[in-house]
Amino acid sequence: MKKIIITAAIFLSCIAYKSANAQISLSINIGSQPEWGPVGYDHADYYYMPDIDTYYDVPAHQYVYLENNSWVRRASLPARYSNYNVYNGYKVVVNERNPWARNDVYRAKYANYRGRTGQTIIRDSRDVKYSNHWANNRPTRVVEHRKVVKYKGNNGNHGDNGKRDDNDKHGKGHGRGH
Repeated sequence: MKKIIITAAIFLSCIAYKSANAQISLSINIGSQPEWGPVGYDHADYYYMPDIDTYYDVPAHQYVYLENNSWVRRASLPARYSNYNVYNGYKVVVNERNPWARNDVYRAKYANYRGRTGQTIIRDSRDVKYSNHWANNRPTRVVEHRKVVKYKGNNGNHGDNGKRDDNDKHGKGHGRGH
């Protein structure tokens, strides 16, 4: 009898464990969010930009906006938004499928966010979860190794008439150079 109870308990705990695993769903897309996206979100499907009444599809890297009374998807914003700065404009995270289908709701709900600035964006965040954000997509700074050329003017004595004392640190390897 004891073996049956223990076996049943183990069986029930395995079933409970499986159902608990099935309920846990975590989706993180920090790396796919643009560097101008707002901080604090591990997952974002869309950003709504109230200033221009436009959405940005984060996974597809496309803007969704009205053009000739229909919603279109494009890789960049149209010319009419050329003065809009995505880094400064306020963005609202929307995790709903096709949010533009209820655009009147979002337009009304976030109308008071128009003209707002000061939202911390991923590029400017000091949070460690963004430390390697888009590391592969950022342009790398090319460091050129330049030949050091010494000028003969003033005999290289930098105005000290060739006299150097023990406190002089020039040329001793301190600092990063020119």
